[in-house]
Amino acid sequence: MQQVRAVVARAKGEPVSVETINVPDPGPGEAVVRIQACGVCHTDLHYREGGINDEFPFLLGHEAAGVVEAVGQGATVEPGDFVVLNWRAVCGTCRACERGEPWYCFATFNAEQRMTLEDGTELSPALGIGAFAEKTLVHSGQCTKVDPSARPAAVGLLGCGVMAGLGAAINTGGVTRGQSVAVIGCGGVGAAAVAGAALAGASRIIAVDLDDRKLEWASNLGATHTVNSSSTDPVAAIQELTGGHGADVVIDAVGRPETWKQAFYARDLAGTVVLVGVPTPDMKVPDLPLIDVFGRGGSLKSSWYGDCLPSRDFPMLVDLYQQGRLDLDAFVTEEIDLDAVEAAFERMHHGDVLRSVVVL
Repeated sequence: MQQVRAVVARAKGEPVSVETINVPDPGPGEAVVRIQACGVCHTDLHYREGGINDEFPFLLGHEAAGVVEAVGQGATVEPGDFVVLNWRAVCGTCRACERGEPWYCFATFNAEQRMTLEDGTELSPALGIGAFAEKTLVHSGQCTKVDPSARPAAVGLLGCGVMAGLGAAINTGGVTRGQSVAVIGCGGVGAAAVAGAALAGASRIIAVDLDDRKLEWASNLGATHTVNSSSTDPVAAIQELTGGHGADVVIDAVGRPETWKQAFYARDLAGTVVLVGVPTPDMKVPDLPLIDVFGRGGSLKSSWYGDCLPSRDFPMLVDLYQQGRLDLDAFVTEEIDLDAVEAAFERMHHGDVLRSVVVL
């Protein structure tokens, strides 16, 4: 067992604290990873606010990259491997995996042992990772080996938000060359969806947001047009920018009933709507005439983690980053230390950053 510093959320809505925690030696299939960088994601704030569950105390952080330090018997990585952590370690045997769709795996792995506070209180690691820590314990299947020369602060973001956005465009939305794409909501996930659409060769990429700063970020990542929906009807604007038809693929990166309805009506006939923004449990699908669902055709999809397969997607995207074809550095607004996570939540809440990244 080792003792390390980590960011803990002890109670709903209370400020996080940096505490000493116990990290067990890895058991069968497990790995201890020395964290080098971890992004501050909205999901961590949801945990702190009790929006995921009430299994406090939480060990926060999950968008991370680091180096494997020790492994248990049967682990799939080795000490010294540079890895990006993922929260969907596929099992290989569930009904989704057996039908050849492991990105939908219904029985993903986490470490069996629990990290604890100094007094032995068990911690609930965010998304089974808990990486606002000098070291963390995960299942080895949550470790995806990538190019060790890559910048940890940038590639660690593939662990959640950036992969969710990129995958919403490329994997779920199936964006291809020459298509038109609209992205509603251009925070971290939406900006990544813009970058994914550009990477896939979309000819027209329309970024929609209430904040001109976010629209500027989206432009820098490949948006060809921007719409500030605080003053312009986004559905009408998207239709006007696509010859009156609507976009081939519309991605809702907000996850609210009103934005989903905008996405539904902003797409072309036989187009695709992708929901990647996460709604709260109380939100309901808006009043929508069923004839419109039938009459417009196409697909209404939700995107789980960008429908990614980490072993396939992470190394490929890191290679594209290393080649200068995917600007992951653009997502790193600031680098901070463990003590600054609470302040980073506040900046994120106000939309001041794409990502704050804890660097250890």
